[in-house]
Amino acid sequence: MNTVQDTMTVAQGITDLGMMAIVAAFFLVLSALLWVACFRWFKGIIDGMIKGNTKMVDDLIVETRKQNDMLNDISEGLKPETQLRVKNFTGVYFDLAIEKVCRIIKKVREENHIADKEATRTKIRTLLHNLHEDRNSRFDSFRYRGKILTTYVNHDWVDWVAEVVEHEVYSDTVNNGRAYTNVQAVYERIKIDFYHKMNHE
Repeated sequence: MNTVQDTMTVAQGITDLGMMAIVAAFFLVLSALLWVACFRWFKGIIDGMIKGNTKMVDDLIVETRKQNDMLNDISEGLKPETQLRVKNFTGVYFDLAIEKVCRIIKKVREENHIADKEATRTKIRTLLHNLHEDRNSRFDSFRYRGKILTTYVNHDWVDWVAEVVEHEVYSDTVNNGRAYTNVQAVYERIKIDFYHKMNHE
């Protein structure tokens, strides 16, 4: 009887211990899975922070380079020799425009039926507008204080010159010397306006 009882006790102990072993193994596996999940989650957070910081640093570098370029342009514009270069360069095109406008006056007088004032006015403004835009296309290649030179151009200049051209075309007497002087005067006004804008905008 004791033998049977002992056998039952041993069997019961093995059963209890086996169940505990299974439960312990289950919790060990669960714990390992939680560790892996936590590690991956933590790794994901770290990777995200690193990527975010990398992007932020890249953006900062790009912005810094832009600001450096802008500061270089501004500092270049503040140098007196830069202003002198711009004035010399633009002065050539303004002086050339004087000659071209005088030719326009002569051409309109000779080729147009100037009695039709509206058609003549339209032609004059078209020719002057073309001259103005051609000069602007050349100014676009140069910068002053971080801005292209056409930033300082005044579109009213076409009207200023057109007024002088129309006056000369419809003058009672043809006087090329007077026409040259009047055109030169309006371009001196344009130069002053241009240089004023360069230094105050």
